[in-house]
Amino acid sequence: METKLIKVVVADHIAVVTMDHPPVNAQDAQFNIEMAWVFDSLSDRKDVRVVVLTGAGKVFSAGADLKSRPDKSKAGERWQHNRRARESYHAVMECTKPVIAAINGAALGAGLAVAASCDILIAANEAVLGLPEIDVGLLGGGKHTQRLFPHSLRRRMMLTGYRVPGPELYRLGIVEASVPRAELLDRALDVARQIASKSPAAIRLAKRTLNTIEDMTLRDGYRYEQNMTTELGDHPDSAEAQTAFREKRPARFGDV
Repeated sequence: METKLIKVVVADHIAVVTMDHPPVNAQDAQFNIEMAWVFDSLSDRKDVRVVVLTGAGKVFSAGADLKSRPDKSKAGERWQHNRRARESYHAVMECTKPVIAAINGAALGAGLAVAASCDILIAANEAVLGLPEIDVGLLGGGKHTQRLFPHSLRRRMMLTGYRVPGPELYRLGIVEASVPRAELLDRALDVARQIASKSPAAIRLAKRTLNTIEDMTLRDGYRYEQNMTTELGDHPDSAEAQTAFREKRPARFGDV
């Protein structure tokens, strides 16, 4: 599938995905379709071990495009609209490769949902996360916000439209760093290179495990994690990692 709104560049096992829908990377049907396809395809690419997701320009994503709201007169259209949107976020969360969000500017509403679907978040000082839907007669993003924010702040955001700035996101531990916008991509790529140097098999199982155990009890979650550790132990990368550790040399992993 040829994409026009979502750009992908791959080098050194790192895919840089850029949302490029001027002027504010608003999300319409085509945007959601392309996002889902891009991340599903990255899940299958052996030349990709980690993904960095960012936005073109000064906005990460301003959220849903209000000009492309579903036509209520067409049967099924609003349900299809909702399905396209949520599946595009699930494609990010369920991508078999870790996804680092380089939040270059405002991530609002559906844009916040995209950021919250990523594994690691790094923000520009100029970035903000917010839920502006209350001001335009809509709702949305509350559940994704719950993955990141504590109770009171989450409700303040949803009920007032408050936007949390980058330095505050860092103070609260929502993002790994808050840096000048000019330094953002380099910081994200530094983390991406660390991940890309690890065993692809181990990273894939680690992400699957983290997604699976998120809503489990301690007993069930740890049991699942132990089972994944056993599964990884049968992979050649496990033996290579242990041998490299003993020999005090970098491990040499394949792409499978």
